[in-house]
Amino acid sequence: MDPIKNPFSPGAGAPPPELVGRDEVLEQTRILLGRIKQKRPEKSILLTGLRGVGKTVLLNEMERMAEADEYRTILLEAHENKSLGILLVPHLRRLLYELDRLAGTGDKVRRGLAVLKSFIGGIKVKVDDFEFGLEIDPEKGAADSGDLEIDLPSLFAAVAEAAAERGACVAILIDEIQYFKKKELSALIMAMHKMQQRQLPLVLLGAGLPILPGLAGESKSYAERLFSFPNIGALTKPDVVKALQDPVKKADVVFEKEALNEIFRLTQGYPYFLQEWGYQAWNLSDSSPIELATIQNATEKVVARLDQNFFRVRFDRLTPGEKRFLRAMAELGAGPHRTGDIADILKVKIHSMGPTRANLIKKGMIYSPSHGEMAFTVPLFDEFMRRAIPEFSPNN
Repeated sequence: MDPIKNPFSPGAGAPPPELVGRDEVLEQTRILLGRIKQKRPEKSILLTGLRGVGKTVLLNEMERMAEADEYRTILLEAHENKSLGILLVPHLRRLLYELDRLAGTGDKVRRGLAVLKSFIGGIKVKVDDFEFGLEIDPEKGAADSGDLEIDLPSLFAAVAEAAAERGACVAILIDEIQYFKKKELSALIMAMHKMQQRQLPLVLLGAGLPILPGLAGESKSYAERLFSFPNIGALTKPDVVKALQDPVKKADVVFEKEALNEIFRLTQGYPYFLQEWGYQAWNLSDSSPIELATIQNATEKVVARLDQNFFRVRFDRLTPGEKRFLRAMAELGAGPHRTGDIADILKVKIHSMGPTRANLIKKGMIYSPSHGEMAFTVPLFDEFMRRAIPEFSPNN
C-alpha cells in the first residue's frame, strides 16, 4: 500500500488520525472555557499520565478549542534548565501587544505592559544574553520584588485585567509542568488562586507526569480545590479498535480481528505505540485486509524503532547507578514494585537508595503511585531494560 497515504503518525505530540477515548476530558475543557467566558468560577485542568498516552496531543487540542472559543492562548513547554519567568515573558509581551490592537478604551493594557516591564526588571530576564526590554516605564512596586510567589500573581492579574477590558479571555497551556522548581510551581498555583478569587478571565491548562498532583499538593494544600487532575491512561480495547480501523477505512482498508487483538496485546492500549504498530503494519501490507502475519512481521521493526528513539533517548540520560536501579525494577516486571523488593534485588539497604531514587523521579523516569511503591513513567520500559541489559547483576 502507498506509504504516502499512510494515515498513522508516530511522533512526539503528533496528532493521531482519530482522537478516541478522550471525550470526557475534552467535555470538561469545553465547560471550563465556557464558564470562565461567562465569569463563572471553574477549576483549571492539569492532565496527568505516563509517557506516550497522548497528553501533548490533548493539550494541543485544548489550545484549538480555546482559540475556537476566541481565547487568546499561550502554549509553552517547561524545561529542566529554563525558569518559568523566562518562558513566560516573551509570550506575555506578545499577548499584551495583541490586546492593545483590539478595540476598547481604558489603560489596563498599558498598565499590563508596565507591570511586565517591572517583572522583567525584578527577575532580570535575559534571552540569548540580550536584555528583553519593553519601550515603556515600569510600574514601580508592582511585580518587581524578585520573589516569584509575590510577583507572578500580580503579573497574571494585570494581564487578566487587560484582557477583561478588551472583552477577551486568556488560556495559558503548559506541557511537562513537573519540571518547574518547587517555588515556581507554588507561584503558578498562587497566581491561579488569585484568578479564581477575583474571577478574572485567565485559565491554566497543563500536563505532566503522575507525580504532578503530589507536587502541587505539597506546594500548596489548596491546589486540589483550584485544579482538576484528570488521569490520562491507556485506551480500552474498543477504543484501540476504533483508533486503528477508522483511519484505514477511509482508504477502503481494514485490519483483521486477529491483527487488532495482537496490536492490543503488544501495545497494552498506549496511543503512541498504537501509532507505531499501525504505521509499520500499513507499510508492510500489500493489500487489505491487514493480517496477523503482517503485525508479527512489523513487530521486530517497531521494537527496534522504539528502542532507538522512544526508549533510548531516556536511557542515555541515566548514570550507571540509575540504570542498575531501573534494571532491578525491570527484573521484577512492569510494576509498580515495593521499594523493599527493589532493595532486595540490588542487595542494598532501602535508605541507601534514596539519592538514586530521588534523581530518577526528578528526571521523570519513575514515580510513586502509593507510599512505599515505585513505578515506571514510561510504558513497557521494563521490557526495554531487559533488552538493553540482558544479564542483570547488582554490581554490573
